[in-house]
Amino acid sequence: MRAWQSAALRDYLDRQPQDFLAVATPGAGKTTFALSVASELIGRRIVDRIIVVAPTEHLKNQWAEAAARAGIPIDPAYSAGKGKIASDYLGVAVTYAGVAVNPLALRIRTERFKTLVILDEVHHAADALSWGEGVQEAFQPAARRLALTGTPFRSDVNPIPFVTYAPGEDGVPRSVADYTYGYAHALADHVVRPVLFLAYSGEMSWRTRAGDEIAARLGEPMTKDLTNQALRTALDPAGSWVPSVLEAADRRLSEVRRHVPDAGGLVIATDQESARAYAKTLRAISGEAPTVVLSDEKASSKKIRAFTDDGSRWMVAVRMVSEGVDVPRLAVGVWATTTATPLFFAQAVGRFVRARTRGESASVFLPSVPGLLSFASQMEVERDHVLGRKVTDEDDLYAAEDDLLAQANASEKASDALADDGLPFEALGSQASFDHALYEGAAFGHEGEVQVGSEEEMDFLGIPGLLEPGQMRELLQHRQSERQRTRSAQRAARPDPDAAETVRSVSTHEQLALLRRELNGLVGAWHHRTGQAHGITHAALRKECGGPAAAVANAEQLRARIDRVRDWAARRTS
Repeated sequence: MRAWQSAALRDYLDRQPQDFLAVATPGAGKTTFALSVASELIGRRIVDRIIVVAPTEHLKNQWAEAAARAGIPIDPAYSAGKGKIASDYLGVAVTYAGVAVNPLALRIRTERFKTLVILDEVHHAADALSWGEGVQEAFQPAARRLALTGTPFRSDVNPIPFVTYAPGEDGVPRSVADYTYGYAHALADHVVRPVLFLAYSGEMSWRTRAGDEIAARLGEPMTKDLTNQALRTALDPAGSWVPSVLEAADRRLSEVRRHVPDAGGLVIATDQESARAYAKTLRAISGEAPTVVLSDEKASSKKIRAFTDDGSRWMVAVRMVSEGVDVPRLAVGVWATTTATPLFFAQAVGRFVRARTRGESASVFLPSVPGLLSFASQMEVERDHVLGRKVTDEDDLYAAEDDLLAQANASEKASDALADDGLPFEALGSQASFDHALYEGAAFGHEGEVQVGSEEEMDFLGIPGLLEPGQMRELLQHRQSERQRTRSAQRAARPDPDAAETVRSVSTHEQLALLRRELNGLVGAWHHRTGQAHGITHAALRKECGGPAAAVANAEQLRARIDRVRDWAARRTS
């Protein structure tokens, strides 16, 4: 057992509580800890039956396989109305939805035996009021209840059954964990992999229902509606952005497989149509047909199990491979879904962080949009479930995750569950460019626009597949500084007397694009220097200099903001 698992087990056995909540980062080994508790309780005759409650059908089977290895046979095919099970089994596995269908049947089973109930990813007990009520009714008589979670809790007012709440400093009740093992701690213990996020931007164009054609750069400051439309344009399989990013991800996977031969990649898609199109593109790029997982059916579970062991390169899934699904060899991910919430982000990235040997790292390719980059930079933030907290902003980090699990598994209707803005549009075209790498909350990149397939991009795609976290950070810094020195030497060797006239000599469209790019680069540098969010900095510049958002500001307004940021930097340095 890992050190945290042993410590948590000792704490549990010393106190012998009826309810115990363990919060551990994805990939840390919550299943092993829970089955160790179960083995101890069975061995001491404190309990004689086990009930595991999991979010999905696939996870029921995964729990049954893990329990069998621990010598605890459980039946993953049990349903609430089934009645008796074979005497070979010591327990059953059910889903939260299954509990809600017939909680009385499970209550009778719980009362008949001294039962340990394991509530896997317990935050899902609050996904629907009926789920929480079902769990409460079914397992109230249990001798012991062990709750597990590895992702941020919901923030709605539905209390999670059997979780203790205590008022915080502001008087608002918050969940209280009995044992917490966060991502930062797990990373320091080499239990999970560090994650290198590779953000891609690019030029997008689309047509609105009114017939207006809009062109914008992905990641530039825009309204939420425009940001969503730009993201959907980028993820359009018919455009150039997705093929370019998939090709870059495949090159990264090839580099990783030089050191980790069985490393695999996962593309998380929004809907079935997009998933099939991405799979076709990947086949053309890699020369190997990827595994395509479209829905939470028996065939899909078999596909996931086969992919876990077959050493193939890629799997494409419609969001369902997000929470609890254990494929330890996943090392490269591509975020190609419009679902962009903190809970889903934590679940999805959790598929890549499970460490097998020291030095392995994960690489996740992201669209360069503020929300996703914010989640990536806050990987180490731990949050408790807050009751009654008012959500005043729909972009709030703690915003409630209504029906997220249903969306993740009901892939047949995934296209109807897009997190879009409700404004019909037609994607016209997209081009990808490398933006920057994000590692441990710090951004690394090269000045100017980095084209896909360039040497500058390969500085990051070619990073070795086995590096300690400290080595990764040093290499990123070294490659960035080396490229800066090379660029400086080239400019010194070939001075351009017309450099000062470059911006004025180009067309208005190109001029505005250059100025916006320069402004965004300076705002990014200010963020790394001060920690201030990009949006806050842009808002402050608009307040001081006037004018609209940068996406629609004129050249004079953009130059004024550029000068103001430089003035801030000069004053701070002095």
